[in-house]
Amino acid sequence: MLLYYSLISPLSQKNLQSWVKPAVFLLCLFPVAWLIWQLLNNMLGANPIESFTRQSGEWGLRFLLITLAMTPLRRISGQAWPLRYRRMLGLFSFFYVSVHLLSYIVLDQFFDWSEIWADILKRPFITIGMTAFILLIPLAVTSNKAMMKRLGRSWQRLHRLVYIIAVCGVLHYFWLIKADLLWPTIYAAILTILFILRVKLKP
Repeated sequence: MLLYYSLISPLSQKNLQSWVKPAVFLLCLFPVAWLIWQLLNNMLGANPIESFTRQSGEWGLRFLLITLAMTPLRRISGQAWPLRYRRMLGLFSFFYVSVHLLSYIVLDQFFDWSEIWADILKRPFITIGMTAFILLIPLAVTSNKAMMKRLGRSWQRLHRLVYIIAVCGVLHYFWLIKADLLWPTIYAAILTILFILRVKLKP
């Protein structure tokens, strides 16, 4: 019986992984597909462009927090599987933040670069949001295994920027909302817990 499980279990785990990762990938695409469907079918309320821009940004922040949760989850569970999805989730965070930025540039400002530049300089929530996006770029570019090998220990130091990016993202959301601060407060609380877990569970 033990021999049976020793042979079957690794095979079943490998088969499970072969379809779980694509399923997670498709699940991560669902929010943007649903947002586009709502936009095309006038389901985003009185100001659909603003709603699309805001919701895509929220998804970027959510995926960023989920990405940060993978390492504590691995240490708490003792399982390696959370790290298999960390890079993909991080890239999806970058993807949704990019959609958020592009919707602002294309749909809201119609490529009016002078107005966009004025917004960046005059509106703090856009300034810090743009800062977060710029800091995300090198993380996305160096997320592959080849760059990990090339950068060595510097790769880990570079990717610690994700915590600064997360703080910028939460502040961006706080300053954007202004009135109903429930969800920004929830995201800030989650980020605080993740910071605490990083310190407590540090190997």
